[in-house]
Amino acid sequence: MKYPSKEMPYRIALAGNPNTGKSTLFNTLTGLRQHTGNWPGKTVLCAEGEYRFQEKNYTVVDLPGTYSLYSNSADEEVARDYILFEQPDVTIVVLDATSLERNLNLALQVLEMSDRVVICLNMIDEAIRKGIRIHDQKLSSKLGVPVVKTSARDGKGINELKKIVTRVAEGRIQTRPYRIRYSEKIEEKIQSIQSQIENIFGDQLPSRWIALRLLDGERSMLNALKKRIPKEGAPDGANLKSPYPVEA
Repeated sequence: MKYPSKEMPYRIALAGNPNTGKSTLFNTLTGLRQHTGNWPGKTVLCAEGEYRFQEKNYTVVDLPGTYSLYSNSADEEVARDYILFEQPDVTIVVLDATSLERNLNLALQVLEMSDRVVICLNMIDEAIRKGIRIHDQKLSSKLGVPVVKTSARDGKGINELKKIVTRVAEGRIQTRPYRIRYSEKIEEKIQSIQSQIENIFGDQLPSRWIALRLLDGERSMLNALKKRIPKEGAPDGANLKSPYPVEA
């Protein structure tokens, strides 16, 4: 992994389900240092801001709130493509601490896509009021990435979150993201598609996650990949295939 120079800010992506307090966290981190627009070629709103911490600059991108990254909507496609192709230095997955089970679906998908992930258990104050106890260290051990409790609305845990993000961005925290293992038959198919992807893109992209999406028959995923096939140095690029018929 290449780390930004002192002049270049770290790029932080915020991902999460709707109503997890993700935008509140974005506002708490960036304050008035933010601007909005639309993603290129989309009507989806793009919010970007900055903050400074420990003499380093950070650019924060608030991705659209989504329940998955399966490209069933423009919002999901934007969030998927940013994490997949832009590869932020850290992706913060914001979870609602009062509804952890429902929120973990998205977290597991992001863990398949990137090693540089921090789980933010937001709205922890509401969870405590409801008598919900979350063992963040055990959760961190299971997921293989740092877990930080916050209440973005009150500013609680924000400083700790910034510290952890800095350590992950700089490579001082080594993560081991949890990846689901499937049956032997499915794993063989995953490996077969992975080899095609790695032949074209090397280690630039998360080949396992892409293979899973192609096995699901995601046409938009294959089309997005075809647009990024290098014109030189990948003679087999035109042979990228999915197990399912896909539009060119």
